Amino acid sequence: MTYGHEPVSPEMIATSPNLKAISVVGVGYDHVHVETCRERGIAVGHTPGILSDTTADMTMALLLATARNIVPAYNHVQVSKQWKYYDPNILWGTDVHHATLGIVGMGRIGHAVAKRARAFDMRVLYYKRERRPDWEEELGVEYVTFENLLEVSDFVTLHVPLTEETTHLIGEAELALMKKTAILVNIARGPVVDHYALYDALKQGQIAGAAVDVTEPEPINTDHPLLSLDNVIVAPHLGSATVQTRMKMATMAMENLLAGLKGEQLPYGVLQPNFPR
Repeated sequence: MTYGHEPVSPEMIATSPNLKAISVVGVGYDHVHVETCRERGIAVGHTPGILSDTTADMTMALLLATARNIVPAYNHVQVSKQWKYYDPNILWGTDVHHATLGIVGMGRIGHAVAKRARAFDMRVLYYKRERRPDWEEELGVEYVTFENLLEVSDFVTLHVPLTEETTHLIGEAELALMKKTAILVNIARGPVVDHYALYDALKQGQIAGAAVDVTEPEPINTDHPLLSLDNVIVAPHLGSATVQTRMKMATMAMENLLAGLKGEQLPYGVLQPNFPR
């Protein structure tokens, strides 16, 4: 059973000649070398379909916290003890209601974020490889090009899987397209964003702020320059971290593992090879 993003590499798999199944506690399995598992006849399972709402909640939490300077406010009052009198001119944020949200990667999580954004009367744009007219009708979202989304959105949230195409999907050129008042939220995978390009954009005021729940690597190095900035929130991969959701994930992962050990089809399988045990 694996959780997090420690690579399950061909070399690691080779050390376990009797390995029958790999059960991922989570949806993403990009850290598992699936081709080696296929060659070895090793079943691979994950835990889909139960964390979309919880991760969408976290997306909105990060968006709101960044927009309204919640972490700087906490530091101002409880860490540095600077709140000596009421000052109406500090820690001004930006409105979320009636702002434009751009969702990159409109899967289950992106869909759930769009539903939440409607409650804030946001205009919601989305970009994905395959257009979803049914969701456009259901949610009132608008399909746009990737570049257009970056140019006009006040908030950009990322929900794409990690592939060769999406590695550093957001880099120097993409950040340069965004508004100087824009806020970027990455709750997908750390390498989707070039962290050093993000640091430069935040430091130079190219964008106003960012919040990332995923980093490259994980955990992020304690001397990474991003951690020196006040206009970024870095969370330790908490997207699905609620009691209810994590318990469901653990149960599904265990069901996958037990089925794999018995040589049975995994109930939530990614790779289900048919071979004699």
